Amino acid sequence: MTNQFLLPSLKNCKTFAQVHQAHAHAITAGILNLHPCIILSNILSKIANLAAARNVSASSYISNYAVSVFNHIRSPTSFSYNTMMRVHILLSSPESALCLFAHMRRVSVPPDFHTYPFAIKACGHFCKPSLVATLHSQALKFGFISDIFVINSIIHVYAKLNCISDASSLFAESDHKDVISYNTMIDGFVKAGDFEQARALFDNMTTRDRVSWGTLIAGYAHMNYCQEAIDLFNCLLHSPCGARPDNVAIVSVLSACAQLGDLEQGRVVHDYIIQNKIRVDSFLATGLVDFYAKSGCIEVAINLFESSSERNLFTWNALLVGLAVHGHGRACLDYFFRMVKDGVQPDGVSFLGVLVGCSHAGLVCEARKLFQDMEAIYGVPKELKHYGCMADLFGRAGLIQEALQMIDQMPIQGDIYTWGGLLAGCRKHGVVNVAEDVAEQVKKLKPDDGGVYSVMVDIYANSDLWDNVVKTRRLIKTNRVSTSRNPGLLYHSSVVY
Repeated sequence: MTNQFLLPSLKNCKTFAQVHQAHAHAITAGILNLHPCIILSNILSKIANLAAARNVSASSYISNYAVSVFNHIRSPTSFSYNTMMRVHILLSSPESALCLFAHMRRVSVPPDFHTYPFAIKACGHFCKPSLVATLHSQALKFGFISDIFVINSIIHVYAKLNCISDASSLFAESDHKDVISYNTMIDGFVKAGDFEQARALFDNMTTRDRVSWGTLIAGYAHMNYCQEAIDLFNCLLHSPCGARPDNVAIVSVLSACAQLGDLEQGRVVHDYIIQNKIRVDSFLATGLVDFYAKSGCIEVAINLFESSSERNLFTWNALLVGLAVHGHGRACLDYFFRMVKDGVQPDGVSFLGVLVGCSHAGLVCEARKLFQDMEAIYGVPKELKHYGCMADLFGRAGLIQEALQMIDQMPIQGDIYTWGGLLAGCRKHGVVNVAEDVAEQVKKLKPDDGGVYSVMVDIYANSDLWDNVVKTRRLIKTNRVSTSRNPGLLYHSSVVY
């Protein structure tokens, strides 16, 4: 195999093992000694391309191999440095990328238009805006600031580090803007919560792609501007620009529909998916299951879940939570154990869903066992929300002392929902003496919330303790507290994830 055959063979390599074989053949056949720089540079480039294509996040084996190849290149060019920096970034080693950039400058290898985007991207992994500003100054000094890739990289990292004013200034000053520049700024404004600026920038775009639409739609949905997300999605469907929503936009608008309870609009989105034959991957399947489950269409959610060929943890969690909040505790428990049997490792949301489901269905023994096994068997740490579910479950079942014992043994201080779940149980079962102590805990946590007073009035009235009712109502007037009830004091059924 000569050099003219080796390079095409290397180009066609699909795995790192095949790259190794080509490299080994180049050594044993003596070809590497004839053209070392060309062959090693191409091997390094292939390593970078495979790392990008396979989405390899962190591998010391691949990193060491790439470094070894780079170190054997005599007098590496800018291309070799850029490729090695790219490998470091792909393998989650931004510090190594920056060290290589510094070494490149020390040995006087001239950077090019590709060098600074890699170095700037590496800076994005560190919370040091001053470092980005230094590279920004260098790019300006050496005349690279006119390159669109350099500009977009700097804007992106400024926005990522919450230096939105710096990103905005560079964007405004630049005469070189493309759709990526606009998308980057829109994303920056969205993440900063400045939707007025994000929308103004979006409206001023002459050309929009699916990322432009999806970024703003997703931002609206995430910040609970649900109607705005739906309206913008409908504008996209009827837009003459030819852009079509990507899965991010579709899942975001489904989430907005679920939050508003807009079942009709959600079905329109689902029909769009079917009519346009959009492949339902695990991300989209999760969005559909979540939408129908939260909308109360449990049978549809289950059918979509069962028909999905791509399911991940989030898809399972969407179904578990949907079953839980709509009172299908036994089904929620069954699906949980089926998930475990299928080899899917549950997380905190999985347990939150199944514990809420058990609480609503009165499955005390099952919930108690799951709660005990969370850390010991499944390796999932217990959080305040899980303790809150158990307090609610014990309270509903009248196991007030068991709830008190659990709260007393908690490694962290109980929050408003933990004590609120227990107070709701005291109210349901008329346990006045415990309710009074629990109410004091709630007041300490949230002294301005008058909901606890209203709950105590109900508890006293149900127990015919009318003197206490009068005293409590007098306290409400004296302290001038709002008596709008905190949902956490009455129930603990909401699940947010």
